[in-house]
Amino acid sequence: QVQLVESGGGLVQAGGSLRLSCAASGSIFSINFMGWFRQAPGKQRELVAGISSGGSANYADSVNGRFTISRDNAKNTVYLQMNSLKFEDTAVYYCNAGVQTMRSLPHVNYWGQGTQVTVSS
Repeated sequence: QVQLVESGGGLVQAGGSLRLSCAASGSIFSINFMGWFRQAPGKQRELVAGISSGGSANYADSVNGRFTISRDNAKNTVYLQMNSLKFEDTAVYYCNAGVQTMRSLPHVNYWGQGTQVTVSS
């Protein structure tokens, strides 16, 4: 089994910063995509940022220039540095990863349990 465990959420004032972490553990042969999604109340889950195993990153327009995604392949961990936070960044943030548990098997999508980020205006 594979588990994704997020940490680093919390309450912060507008303009502040937070750093989210997500560590994958379990039976892991390789991980391709790792990313962060978020879901605000009454809204659909959306991609915030993603990063390939080679380090290529992409961002939602709404966070580009404020958020930075990175990963440590040796630790199977992905990070999201969030700066200049805005009220509209308030949401539950979910970690996502494409994990291969054996060489002969395809990558399977796994999700973390989510961590709340609340930005006060």
